[in-house]
Amino acid sequence: MTRQLTLLMRLALIVAMALSVVWILMIGAYFRQDFAQRMALRPAPERIAALAGLLEGLPAEGRAALLLAVGTEEFQVHLVPAGEAVPPRYDAALLAGYAAAMPGRALSLAQPPLPDRWFPRLSNLPRNAMQLRVGLAGGQVLVVDTRAPVPVTALGVPVGFGAGLFGTLVALVALLIMQRETRPLARLAAAADRMDLAGPPVPLPEVRRSAPEIRAVVGAFARMQERLSGLLQARMALLGGIAHDVRSFATRLRLRIDALPDAAERERAETDIADMIRLLDDALLSSRAGAGELAQEMVELPALLRAEVDDRLAQGARATLALDVPEWLVVLGDPLALRRVVANLVGNALAYGHAAHLGLRTEGEEAVLTVDDEGPGIPPDQRLAMLEPFTRLDASRNRRTGGAGLGLAIARGLLEAHGGRLAILDAPDGGARMEVRLPVFR
Repeated sequence: MTRQLTLLMRLALIVAMALSVVWILMIGAYFRQDFAQRMALRPAPERIAALAGLLEGLPAEGRAALLLAVGTEEFQVHLVPAGEAVPPRYDAALLAGYAAAMPGRALSLAQPPLPDRWFPRLSNLPRNAMQLRVGLAGGQVLVVDTRAPVPVTALGVPVGFGAGLFGTLVALVALLIMQRETRPLARLAAAADRMDLAGPPVPLPEVRRSAPEIRAVVGAFARMQERLSGLLQARMALLGGIAHDVRSFATRLRLRIDALPDAAERERAETDIADMIRLLDDALLSSRAGAGELAQEMVELPALLRAEVDDRLAQGARATLALDVPEWLVVLGDPLALRRVVANLVGNALAYGHAAHLGLRTEGEEAVLTVDDEGPGIPPDQRLAMLEPFTRLDASRNRRTGGAGLGLAIARGLLEAHGGRLAILDAPDGGARMEVRLPVFR
């Protein structure tokens, strides 16, 4: 998967590209100016020929005075004995122009000597340096050095280098400021991922010194969080109140069906009312979990599972329990909610898989409960959908063929309220496996 660039990385790339363009333009302008100066600083062949002719016609004292008179910082001339070894410079076209003006003379091009150390070389680096050697009569050689020193600042560094370094430092400071300004956005994204409407508001990043736009975004998120939390709690309170009142009516209705003369009809009515009351109880538990009102008690999970299995065995169901944990294994949660989770999972296993095989073990800091059945199993592509409300493998919601498709959804919601999770897997011997993971209380 391709990694997306963060806002800070994109801003850094924009700054880097802008600096690169500026540097390229500066280098291009420098080399263009350098070429023009190179053409202007090279001494004319006629000038060198005239100087060589004058030197040959003067005595030694006159030669020294002439060299002193014509020499400048960019045009340095002096005499050396013939035979001195110098590294040649291969520029046939340039050398041919001087040879045409001084036929018969020994000519050579060489590189002027540079300082040995790097720092003096940087501060005194010559541009367009060229050394021309012209042989004179009498065994001496006229050496002509032409160069254009690089302009430097008071610190001894080239002017362009200092400007580029200053721009780079300014860009680094700008990146640090941008990183500081965008950091609250990353923290805000992390806070959004941690937001739990059933719990207290998550803390948001401090943005008092940030840009007004950043403060506006964080403030809007805080207000949205408060509105959503209040809306959810109000809705859950309303649902809980309605479910409580309806349960009261169902209980009174259950007392009145005893007057029905038909025993079979009375039994069916009792079954329907029991199912309705169970759904209402699940709705009450879900509303309490959504509003963050579940009790927090230490629950001995092995004892809870054993009580559920004993009740099922007393009803003639096929249920087993295998414990691989100590009897005192404790989880923190609401006993009624946890009992409802286990009852829903065992009831589904008995209804659709004709048996319920429970197992309990620990993995790290988690208690792992498995409920296996002996049914056909659940296809992998439908397992996530089975954890959603009103979803069944049987498309109908006929009470004779199963429930309304709320059992697993309610169990999942209650487990998530306890910091746990529910997954649908394959049982080792076939059928479906419901795996519950809850944090162990230490």
